[in-house]
Amino acid sequence: MSPTTTPPPDATVNDGATTTGISSLPTHILQSHVLTRLDGQTLASATCASTSLAAGHHHHHLWSTICHSTWPSIAGHRRLTELISNFSDDKNGPRFFFSHSFPLPTPDPTAVPPPPQNHPPPSPVPELISAVDIYYRNKPILTKIEETDTTTDWFRCSPFRIDLLDLKDVVRIQLPLSPPDDGDSVDRCTAAMMDDMTLSWILINPINKRAVNLSSHKPVSVHRHWLSHEIQVRFGSILGGGGSGGGGGGGVVVECGIVVNCRRSEDGEMEVGEVMMEVEDMDGKHLNGKDSLVILQRVMEGKRGNGVKREEEARRRYRRYEEMKRERRERKSRVEGTLDILFLIFGLLIFIGLLFILLLKQFL
Repeated sequence: MSPTTTPPPDATVNDGATTTGISSLPTHILQSHVLTRLDGQTLASATCASTSLAAGHHHHHLWSTICHSTWPSIAGHRRLTELISNFSDDKNGPRFFFSHSFPLPTPDPTAVPPPPQNHPPPSPVPELISAVDIYYRNKPILTKIEETDTTTDWFRCSPFRIDLLDLKDVVRIQLPLSPPDDGDSVDRCTAAMMDDMTLSWILINPINKRAVNLSSHKPVSVHRHWLSHEIQVRFGSILGGGGSGGGGGGGVVVECGIVVNCRRSEDGEMEVGEVMMEVEDMDGKHLNGKDSLVILQRVMEGKRGNGVKREEEARRRYRRYEEMKRERRERKSRVEGTLDILFLIFGLLIFIGLLFILLLKQFL
């Protein structure tokens, strides 16, 4: 007789089949010792793949902890913490907040430009909340909450811009920076910024309880300004503008740019002196607050990606956007060149006509 096989303690037997795995673990073990070790993206993927982990998918405290560890700026802000807790009607606001604030907006407007929006713009909101976290080499160097009043005429009519730091505020970075004439040091510094600096800028609509992360997470470009010698680290997102008839202005595609200006301090180290957000169209024109707010509200209401390779995707969109801008400039240059030639020919024809009339009068 063959020996009897006894299933291991963590196995379950269904219809004669023995299965082992994470699904056989007790619920309290999963909740306390497994799910708490996962980051938000991994937890979301795991709970979608396994029904036995679905209990953690709806765990309010677990997702709240993940949001606070991912974005420290919201951890110590009581109003924002309460707002995020009520972001969703299913009593798991932190999970809803994470799913909207971690991935990039979709679809990609550089691949499939959105059609012009003919429906009325969304109702304006009286306030926008910015939750910003900047890291250098995985260490936080700046976490801040900024509240922006959107009801004033100054905001609506002036170019849209959110400044995170006052003129006298600076943030130090432990990175030596040689004088501007040291080209090798500048190259090393820009390379370090491209690889080691990350930024998250979550824009929150507190009325409709919507949020979107408008940062590319890692820089899309780093360069040194030719006049001020500041190192400009650029983040941002490429967004659908809705066309000129959609109430959003700015054409079909716009850029929400986030610029971090770094400079050399007196002791030779780097410091952050300016962090700002702006919205501009493909012609380089800065949109005003009214038009920018329409675009940002529609992005908040839109869909999100899955968060996979978001840095590479953001940089790819930015490169494509720069190509679109270059192609647009070349088209405009060709059109303007053609018009210049036509005006020149038209002027010559008028001159020749007047000269012919004068000569004709002399002979007559």
